[in-house]
Amino acid sequence: MKKEIYWTQLVYENWKLYMAATTKGLCYVGSQDKPFEELEVWVKRHYPGSQLVQDVTIMHPYVTEFKEFFQGVRNSFTISQELKGTDFQTEVWNALCKIPYGETWTYSDIANAIGRPTAVRAVGAAIGANPVLLTVPCHRVIGKNGKLTGFRGGLDMKEQLLKLEQENYRNG
Repeated sequence: MKKEIYWTQLVYENWKLYMAATTKGLCYVGSQDKPFEELEVWVKRHYPGSQLVQDVTIMHPYVTEFKEFFQGVRNSFTISQELKGTDFQTEVWNALCKIPYGETWTYSDIANAIGRPTAVRAVGAAIGANPVLLTVPCHRVIGKNGKLTGFRGGLDMKEQLLKLEQENYRNG
């Protein structure tokens, strides 16, 4: 029997992105305004032989938390996740989850947090492989010079997320 990957498109105000989950939890959050093919390619690579099934009911709890995040009433996620990555990637993703809402860290900060201060490039690669944008907040990582750097969702999406968090952080 083929493993089913459930998906939906979140559409809320100016946000439009695809998200997917297994029976264990959220496994993918796509980039702002990217086509469905981005999700299809990712699923083929990480869950070969699986079947994509659109299911609004199964995806409802995930969509709800994302909408609350965009509304500024949620600053962390409680939904379950199924993240597939190497031990190193998982270590980096766990470190990303320690960045407080409304704040930013550098790649060096992450490397130091995992006890590998010289692994800055590898940290960058692991961050780039993060399958769940927002819930593992890779958008909170910036360059050493304070500039916005690479983000799978694009720098425009990263800028929007940081602005949203900073505004809600100040107002909260």
